[in-house]
Amino acid sequence: MERVRDVALLPKAHLHLHFTGSMRPTTLLELADKYGVHLPDALTGGEPPKLRATDERGWFRFQRLYDMARSCLRSPEDIQRLVREAAEEDVRDGSGWLEIQVDPTSYAPMLGGLIPALEIILDAVERASRETGLGMRVLVAANRMKHPLDARTLARLAVRYADRGVVGFGLSNDERRGMARDFDRAFSIAREGGLLAAPHGGELTGPASVRDCLDDLHAARIGHGVRAAEDPRLLRKLAERGVTCEVCPSSNVALGVYEKPADVPLRTLYDAGVPMALGADDPLLFGSRLAAQYELARRHHGFTDAELAELARQSVRASAAADEVKDKLLAGIDNWLATG
Repeated sequence: MERVRDVALLPKAHLHLHFTGSMRPTTLLELADKYGVHLPDALTGGEPPKLRATDERGWFRFQRLYDMARSCLRSPEDIQRLVREAAEEDVRDGSGWLEIQVDPTSYAPMLGGLIPALEIILDAVERASRETGLGMRVLVAANRMKHPLDARTLARLAVRYADRGVVGFGLSNDERRGMARDFDRAFSIAREGGLLAAPHGGELTGPASVRDCLDDLHAARIGHGVRAAEDPRLLRKLAERGVTCEVCPSSNVALGVYEKPADVPLRTLYDAGVPMALGADDPLLFGSRLAAQYELARRHHGFTDAELAELARQSVRASAAADEVKDKLLAGIDNWLATG
């Protein structure tokens, strides 16, 4: 019988974690009390809210809950607390590298403007990384619900802060709204500035949205990408190009993309040779963090410890970490597998 190792001790990289969604539920309750924010029952019940975002009404409810949580982040101290606690949670789950995703325009009204907001976030990331030992960087994400010109502004800002901890540029929110090609100039600005392109695709809509991210935005990674499993030719394309899908199994089930954990096509992607980086997406709303995604792969898809180790390697290889950081994490993965 194969030895079952603790996935929380498996070194790994975390490449799909949204800023507000990384918050601890207890922190949200404390901040809401601090600012007199009345939270809906879905955020105070002690259990993840019941969500189904495969229709626009369900997505609107998800966004409303997210916006309510974000409204409780009002000061630099709140930002520092969130980032530090996110880092602590990742370290507890075996992460050695975290790329946290944020749209700074969402926090600008509370923090004195767009540039101050990003600087406060980057300062918090640098401090949390120093205090916890976790390698940590930022991926700036545009909102596809907003005008593409806003995305260009964000791309220029992201490039400006590439030497302060910004490593990538993304595109989030409802992929059923707005065409990927509308944001091609923003992604061109980001890529020319040395940033990694990592737009969302293939979550709420099918394989075509993944293909658009590849062809129109020249993505190096795809946020989610699970719906590519429905198109064998697209799977081959992802595998041949070595484009990593940031797969978030618990999120997929919580949002109704798949009915149950066993339906998430982890095995299909893995067997097709598509690199994957498992991610927690929004633990605040979905109820589980990074190590739980690996446990899900083991329990519901029969991934062996050797295969889990390979998933961890894929996450590290797809990260923006420096070579020496990658080498250290890869060596740690080999050690986990060799010694348990």
